[in-house]
Amino acid sequence: MIRKAAVCILTVMAAAAAVGALCYLLWNNGAFLPRWIVWESRELCDRSGAYEISLEHKTVRVVYEDSVIWTSPDGVKVQQALSCDIDNDHQDELILLCWKIGRYGSRKPFWVEKDEKKWSQHIFVYEYNRSEIQPKWMSSYIGQDVVNMAENGKDAPFTRLWLTDSDQQVSSWFWDSWGFTKENTDISFVAFGDLLAHEPIYRYGLLQDETFSFLFENFREIIAESDIAVINQETPLTDNPAAYSDYPRFGTPVNIGQAIAAADFDAVTCATNHALDQGADGVSFTKHFFDSNHVTCLGIQSEEETDDKPYEILTRKGVRFALLNYTYGTNGIPIPSENPSMVHLLEDESKIRNDIEKAGLDADFVIVFVHWGTEYSSQIDASQQKWTQVFLESKADVVIGTHPHVLQPYEMLTDDTGHQMLVYYSIGNFISAQPEKSCIKGGMARFTISLTPSGYQISEYSLQPLEITWQGKGKYMVDYVG
Repeated sequence: MIRKAAVCILTVMAAAAAVGALCYLLWNNGAFLPRWIVWESRELCDRSGAYEISLEHKTVRVVYEDSVIWTSPDGVKVQQALSCDIDNDHQDELILLCWKIGRYGSRKPFWVEKDEKKWSQHIFVYEYNRSEIQPKWMSSYIGQDVVNMAENGKDAPFTRLWLTDSDQQVSSWFWDSWGFTKENTDISFVAFGDLLAHEPIYRYGLLQDETFSFLFENFREIIAESDIAVINQETPLTDNPAAYSDYPRFGTPVNIGQAIAAADFDAVTCATNHALDQGADGVSFTKHFFDSNHVTCLGIQSEEETDDKPYEILTRKGVRFALLNYTYGTNGIPIPSENPSMVHLLEDESKIRNDIEKAGLDADFVIVFVHWGTEYSSQIDASQQKWTQVFLESKADVVIGTHPHVLQPYEMLTDDTGHQMLVYYSIGNFISAQPEKSCIKGGMARFTISLTPSGYQISEYSLQPLEITWQGKGKYMVDYVG
C-alpha cells in the first residue's frame, strides 16, 4: 500500500511538473498574449537601402551586406516594425512595437520592488551602425493597447509616430531628446470676414487710437488660442495720407495692417474686387507690408513677383496646409498684362483645378478662400454653386467665402468617393460702416482638424455670429452675439 501510494504521489508530481512545464512553454511563447493582437509579417528596408528588415513569426531579422547581423531579442514578440527617421537626424531608426514579460527593463523605478510576470506592450528603438544594430531607447509599458503603429508620412517635415489604440483613438508622438513625448494633435482655425474700413472707421482710429487696437479688442484671446487665424483684408493699404479713401476706390491707412499684425493673425486674404483700387502700386505695397510683418498674404502678388504662386503653405504640428485665395473680379480694373498673377482670379476653371490638385500633393489639407457671390443676398447664387462643385471635385477640404457682406449658409459636402469638404458660402463682414441691417451681422468661422485612423479630418465646425455696434463718438466695435 505504501509503495502504491508513493507511486501515485510520484505520478501526480510528474503530471504536475509536465503541466507546469507546458504552461511555462506556452506562456514563454506568448500563448497567453491578448487575442486582439494582429501579428504583422512584412519586409522593409531603411531609407539608404543598405539594411533589409524582415518580420516573420514575431521575430525581426536585419540583413546587411547579405549577412544576418541582428535578430530581435529572445523573449520579445514583435507585433509591428517600422524603419523611419524618428529623431529627424536624416538617418533611419528601427522601431519595434513589441511584447515582453514585465513592465520594465533591467532598471526599474526605485519605488518598484518587483516587476510583474505578465506580458506587456513596449516600443523599442534601435540605431543602424554599419554592421551593428544598437539599442537607442527601450520603453517601459506603454500604458495603452496599441493595435497599430505608423509614421505620419515620409514626406512630412517632421516625423511623428502615430499609435492607434483599441478604441480607434489615434495619438501622435514625437522624439524629444531622449524618448517620446505625446502631443496635442488638434489644430484649430478661426476665420473672420471682410475688414472693410470705411472713412468713419479709419477717421476715428487716426484721431482716437492710431494703433487701431479697438478693431480686435474682443477677439485677442480667440486669435491667440487658434493655431491658424485668418481675416479678409478687403482693401489695399497705403502709408500716404493723401491716398486715404472710401468707396468706390478704397485706400486704407497702413495702421490697420499694423493692427492685424499686432493681433497675431497668421494670414490675410487680399484677392478681392477692391484689390486694384490703388493700382499695381497698392497691391505691391500691401503685399510687401504683410510679408515684412510675417503675416502670410494670400491672393495677390507684388509687381516683381511675376511667376504664378497660387498657394502658400503653413505648417502646424507637423501638418501642412495649402491656402489659396481667389476673387471673382476687380471691379473692371484690368490686371497689368506684364503680371497676370498680380490678383488671383476665379476665372480659368482648368487652372484652378490644377492649382488645387497640385496643392493637394504638396500639403495634407487644402483650404480655399474665395471672394464670390451676390452682394447683400443671403442666398447662394449659380456661380457659387458651380465653383463649389469644382472645389469639391478637385478635393479641396475647406472653402471659406466672403464678399456678399451678409451671412450665408454653411455645410459639409461629400462626393462620390467619400471625400468631405466643409464650405462656408459667406461669413459676412467683420467690420464696416455699411448702414444695411443685414451687413452688421457677421460670422466667425471656426473648425478643428483632428487625427483619426484615416489621417487628419475635420472633427468640429461652427459659425459664431458677430455684430458690429456703434459706440458713440464715431467708434465702431465688433462683438459676439448673445
